[in-house]
Amino acid sequence: MSRVTPGIWTHPGQHAAVWPGRNYPLGATWSAEATNFAVHAPAATGVTVCLFDEHGGEKRHALTEQSLGIWHGAIPGVPVGTLYGYRVDGPWHPESGLRFNPAQLLLDPFARAVSGAVTHDPAIYAHQLEAPDERNDTDSSPYVPRSVVVHDDFDWGGDAPMHRRWRDTVIYELHVKGMTALHDRVPEELRGTYAGLGTPAVTDYLKDLGVTAVELLPIHQFVSEPRLMENGQVNYWGYNSIGFFAPHNGYAASGDRGEQVTEFKAMVKALHEAGLEVILDVVFNHTAEGGALGPSLSFRGLDDRGTYQRVRPEPNEDDTPPPYDDTYWDVTGCGNTVDASNPHVLRLILDSLRYWVTEMHVDGFRFDLASALTRVRQEVDMDCHLLTAIGQDPVLRHVKLIAEPWDASMDGYRVGEFPPPWVEWNDQYRDTIRDFWRGHSAGIRTVATRLAGSSDLYADDGRSPYSTVNFVTAHDGFTVRDLVTYDHKHNEANGEDNRDGTDNNRSWNHGVEGETDDAEIVALRRRQAANLMATLCLSNGTPMLTAGDERGRTQHGNNNAYTHDDETSWIDWRPDDAWLDVYEVTKAALRLRREHPALRQRHWFEGRPAIKDGPKDLAWLHPSGREMTADDWFDESLAVIGMFVSGAPLRSPGPRGEQQVDRSFMIWLNGSGDSVTFTLPENEWVQSGEVVLSTDPDQPPGAAVKAGGAIELGAHSVVVLRQT
Repeated sequence: MSRVTPGIWTHPGQHAAVWPGRNYPLGATWSAEATNFAVHAPAATGVTVCLFDEHGGEKRHALTEQSLGIWHGAIPGVPVGTLYGYRVDGPWHPESGLRFNPAQLLLDPFARAVSGAVTHDPAIYAHQLEAPDERNDTDSSPYVPRSVVVHDDFDWGGDAPMHRRWRDTVIYELHVKGMTALHDRVPEELRGTYAGLGTPAVTDYLKDLGVTAVELLPIHQFVSEPRLMENGQVNYWGYNSIGFFAPHNGYAASGDRGEQVTEFKAMVKALHEAGLEVILDVVFNHTAEGGALGPSLSFRGLDDRGTYQRVRPEPNEDDTPPPYDDTYWDVTGCGNTVDASNPHVLRLILDSLRYWVTEMHVDGFRFDLASALTRVRQEVDMDCHLLTAIGQDPVLRHVKLIAEPWDASMDGYRVGEFPPPWVEWNDQYRDTIRDFWRGHSAGIRTVATRLAGSSDLYADDGRSPYSTVNFVTAHDGFTVRDLVTYDHKHNEANGEDNRDGTDNNRSWNHGVEGETDDAEIVALRRRQAANLMATLCLSNGTPMLTAGDERGRTQHGNNNAYTHDDETSWIDWRPDDAWLDVYEVTKAALRLRREHPALRQRHWFEGRPAIKDGPKDLAWLHPSGREMTADDWFDESLAVIGMFVSGAPLRSPGPRGEQQVDRSFMIWLNGSGDSVTFTLPENEWVQSGEVVLSTDPDQPPGAAVKAGGAIELGAHSVVVLRQT
């Protein structure tokens, strides 16, 4: 039953009068007359809004109106920037998913900003730590953050989401803090912040490199897990969200009383002015409250039973309903799985997405563990309400939607299965290309499929080549430099005895584990890094680069640096240890991609002429100069491939339906340890070529090759010829 401790929550005169208000929109909606508060807590017996003054004093306002499960009321004279939270009363029946506890100060799930941080203390748990079935009546207020009443009149100056075509998109995955924390050309007071990310030092660099969109690791308000806080660590990556409308306050240079909202908008505007889209990595699949014995910060104290999925007990033998089981069902690996099939949770996700597009002007989203969000009665369902609602939403269906098409379960792996207009992270591309360049491919058949856009995964349901988001690294795992420097992970600094992080790195140290002064090994590693980056940038599909890979960022073999808010994770902008040769190859490859539509087509290659008597749109060549035969495709010893891409004409029409004509290209990849002499085929379409990109020091850009002529391709190298 519900309990209220006498003398703590019921002081006479402590509660102030509240107008009825309305049940929409959810959250705190400010006006000069009154601020409307609306929060969903359908099983609660009472909800109190707590307002805090500048000295931390708390004044409570009981909401008296409830409709459609939403408690609401309007409080006059609330200044912008006021801190607030909710105390919610109701039944304490943990075994039934009812964990109401008015001692807990709760964040508003729809808060536009959050002030402060969580301090790890027993008070943040709704239950007694030593007796989980008993309620904890200790006030959590001193140890938890507050929601903020927000209202701003930001001048967008005509800015709007950009809607760049997918085939013209190059993604750069970055961490807001890590991008500028060590940047010597960003003002010191702005380093590691939204404002720092919007400075010319960053935007000019990204434009010069040739990327078109930044994908920000989670910027929704997040907190560190209790286990990390106990160990003096933090969740640096941010995949532990608690506020889906609030920009994380730790990345704001200007303050956390709503200033972070304005600062985030200014960052987006600056990135847009530089021609860069903004994509958010969003974590709706779980929350920071963890498992059933985790802290009570927001959702657990408002609607625990409706927010999180539970284990489904087996039906009774007589077909009567089974007893309720409050065991959390977890396919995220984080203690809980959000129930996106619940109507209110679905509303929260959709409202959040629309808010970030319409109010914050972001251009798209990457959904962490997206398969977990498709679960209906715990089964993956690509016709689920969430995907259907997003697909028909007049705002969301036009923004970039990227799925991480798996979760932490075996049946959650769904690469190639998300419906249009979704695109997907393609880990099969990552694994295939890593294996090729480390000499572990069983021939080149699968390599060719990945280079051409992974038609085996995306062509059968009407999607285009850009549906594959190609990547060789991401925030999770080795950097490119570490991929060519270490055979094994080195995560000792994480404090888990090197047990954490994957052992399936598909890496190669080239003879020495870790950094070395051996000039030959260092040169080979840098060439291999350039090979990986060039292959990524020139493959058909949407390339995604990880911040710093283009300049040799290292985590010193740590492949799970999520707890490292330090130099391990931050980009080192000093030139003395930068692999600038890799940067130049990456930049050149992206320039070729940008300037030549033949290298970023939206139609699938068909392996036949686009016009009568023309060349094949795509042809695969053996090192001898002939086209690949059926036997060649099954030659597991073959580690060299030539990819001919015709530009005369392209299969994709121009914007007015006109026939597009571009240069033709020959891309040679030698994944073997031996040099190979190949011949430029003699035909009527290509008479000569010029080297326009090379990782082979003996074949510098500018070299000319005539039809029938031979060129030597060095071991472990990429050479790109453009028709002249």
